[in-house]
Amino acid sequence: MLPASDALHSLLTSFLKQRMHFFTPRVVFAGAVMVLAACAPAKKPQTAANPAMDPRNDLKAGLFDAGEFTSNMKVVGKAVSPNGFLGITNSDLAFTGNYVIQGNYNGPVVWDVSNPSSPKLVVAYECPASQNDVSVYKNLMFLSAEAQNGRIDCKPGGVREAVSKERMRGVRVFDISNIREPKLVANVQTCRGSHTHTVLEDPKDRENVYIYVSGSSGIRPSTELAGCAGDVSANDPNSSRLRIEIIKVPLADPAKAAVVGRANIFAGLKEPPRHGLSDADKAAATQQLAAARAAGAFIAKNPQSGMDMVAPGQLVRPLLDSLAKARGAGTPNGADSAAARPLVQLAVNRIFANPAGGNANSGEVSERSQCHDITVYPALGLAGGACEGHGILMDISDPVNPVRLDAAADSNFAYWHSATFNNDGTAMLFSDEWGGGGAPKCRAGDKPEWGANAIFDIVPNPQTGKKQLKFRSYYKIPTYQTSNENCVAHNGSLIPIPGRDIMVQAWYQGGISVFDWTDTQNPKEIASFDRGPVDGTRMQMGGSWSVYWYNGNIVSSEIARGLDVAQLVPSEHLSQNEIDAANTVKWSELNAQGQPKISWPPSFPLAKAFTDQLERKGCAAPAVSALRTQIAAAEKASGAARNSALDAAVSAAEGARGCDGKKTDLLKKALQDLRAPAM
Repeated sequence: MLPASDALHSLLTSFLKQRMHFFTPRVVFAGAVMVLAACAPAKKPQTAANPAMDPRNDLKAGLFDAGEFTSNMKVVGKAVSPNGFLGITNSDLAFTGNYVIQGNYNGPVVWDVSNPSSPKLVVAYECPASQNDVSVYKNLMFLSAEAQNGRIDCKPGGVREAVSKERMRGVRVFDISNIREPKLVANVQTCRGSHTHTVLEDPKDRENVYIYVSGSSGIRPSTELAGCAGDVSANDPNSSRLRIEIIKVPLADPAKAAVVGRANIFAGLKEPPRHGLSDADKAAATQQLAAARAAGAFIAKNPQSGMDMVAPGQLVRPLLDSLAKARGAGTPNGADSAAARPLVQLAVNRIFANPAGGNANSGEVSERSQCHDITVYPALGLAGGACEGHGILMDISDPVNPVRLDAAADSNFAYWHSATFNNDGTAMLFSDEWGGGGAPKCRAGDKPEWGANAIFDIVPNPQTGKKQLKFRSYYKIPTYQTSNENCVAHNGSLIPIPGRDIMVQAWYQGGISVFDWTDTQNPKEIASFDRGPVDGTRMQMGGSWSVYWYNGNIVSSEIARGLDVAQLVPSEHLSQNEIDAANTVKWSELNAQGQPKISWPPSFPLAKAFTDQLERKGCAAPAVSALRTQIAAAEKASGAARNSALDAAVSAAEGARGCDGKKTDLLKKALQDLRAPAM
C-alpha cells in the first residue's frame, strides 16, 4: 500500500480544492456560534433579467487585443507588466502616496499613477515567491511567501534541499524610504508560510504594527523552523494546527519583527457543509472522463462520492517510475501500467479517507483549516476572517489575542476567501472562491449562489448582546462567462460614495463589477468592465486578481497583462455629485485588508450627493427643488450670505424627513459643516 505522504496529501488536497464537488453534501451545526445561511429563506442573487443576453458574454478572445465592454465606467489607463514579470502571475495591490505596488510571483512591481492615464514603471524588484501579496505601512513594505521556492536572499532558483535554513516561508519586511530601491530588513519565518497577510494598526499602540498571517501550506518540520509542531493535535498548546500566527513589527527597529502569538479561532467549530457538482461541472466532467479514457489515462473512483475521477499525473508518474525501476528498466511498460492501476486507487482511497486532513469521523473542523484572508477594521476593533470553511467575525481589541464572536457556514460556499465590512460596521460581505480561482465558475450551468458573495448584517445576539452574523443575500455578477475563463468572486474594496455601501470587486476573467449593497437584501450591479478570454481555445489564467478604489481611481491587477486604471462615470445609478464627493476622500496609503473608516471633508458635492439620493428615492419634489436652489445660492455666495443660504437649505431639507430621516440628518450636517465661521 502506498503511504499517504505529506507531499501526496498536499497534491490531492490542492486537486480537491479545485473540485470541491468531490465532497458528499451534508449539513452540520456548531451550536449558537454557527450561522447556516443555507437554511435561511431562499434569496436568489440579483442578476439581469436574462444573463444570457448580457453584453459581456462571448467577447473576442486575446491577450492584448481582447474585446472589451464597459458600463458606467471608463478605462483611462493601462500598463503592461515589464520584462521578466510579464507572463508571471500578478497578484494583490497596495498603495502609498502616488504609487501602486503590485505583487507578482517574481517580485513586487511599483507603478507611479500620478497621471492615471499613463502609469509609469518605477521599479520591478526581483524576489520570487508566491503569492507575494503586498501591504504597506508608512516606510515599510510587507510581502507574503508561502511556496518552497522562496529564498531568504530573494534570489531566484529556489531551494533544492527538503530542509534548509535558506528557505523563506513567511513575511518579508522591506524599508521603502527610497521606493526605487527597496531594502530587505527582515525575514519573519512562519510555520505554514504566508499565503496572505493583514497589517493591523492598533489605535492603542503607536510603537508597533501587527501582522495576521494566513498560511495555507503544510506545516514545516521543526528541523527547518524551531517551534513548528504539525504532529500533535490542535488541542495541544504547542501545536501549529488551527493557528493564526501574529507578527509584531517594532516601528523603531523593524528588523526585530517576530512572531508573538498563535491564536486558535477555530476551537469548537464543526466541519462545514459542502455542495455537489453544478450542471456545468457535470457536463465538463463527463467530457473530460470520456477523453481521458480514450487516451488510456488512469481513472479512479472517489470513495466519498462514488464518482469516477481522472487521477492526476503527479500521483501516477512516480508510481510508474518506481515500478519500472523495480524491474531494472528506465521506462514504464504496459505491465507497469496494469500493476499501477490498483495502487492508484489505493492511494486515492487513503487520501480521501480524510481529504481535508481533519476529523471527518468526529465532525470537528479539519485540523488543516486556516484563514485565507483576514480583513481588520481597527477603528471598530473588529475583523472578518474568511477561513476556508467558515466566515468568522472577531474582536481584535487585543491584537495578539483575537476572539471569535461568531462564525457562519453555508453549503453554497466552497471556500470562504475574503471579507469586507460596510463603512459603519453593521454589515459584512464574504466572497466564495469556489474552484480556487483557476476554474470557470460563471457559466450558464453554474448556480448563482455558488462562487458568489454572501452578505450578512451584524446584529446583537438577543440573549447575550454579543455581535453575530445574520445572513441576508447573495450577489454574483449578472453575466455568463465561457468555459475558457477562470471566473469567481475575488478581492475588492468599498468606494466612498457617501450615504451608500458601494463596492468594486474583481472576478478574475469575469472582469470588474461595481455593485450597491446598501440594502443588504437586494444588492445590485451598477457598473462593470470586462474583457474576452485570454485564449478562446482553452482555459488560461488571466483577469482581475484584485481591484481597489484609491483617491478617485479604480486600479486593477490584471493577472496576465499588467495594470488597469478606471474611473466611474455618472449614470442613472450614480450621479456626478456622488462621484465628486467620493473623490474628496484622500488617503496617503491603503491596504484593502486593513479597512479604513471613511470620512468625508465638508464640501458642496457632499451636500449635493445627499440631495441627489433623496431625489432618486422619490422624496418630496418641492423640498428637493428648494434644496437645489438654496445650495446653488450658497455655493456662489460667501460669508453671511452663504450662511443665510445654507440655513435656508437646512430648513428645506426637513421637507424630506418623512421620506428618509437618516439621509435628511446626513444632509443637514453636511450643510451645517459648510457654514463660514462667525467673525
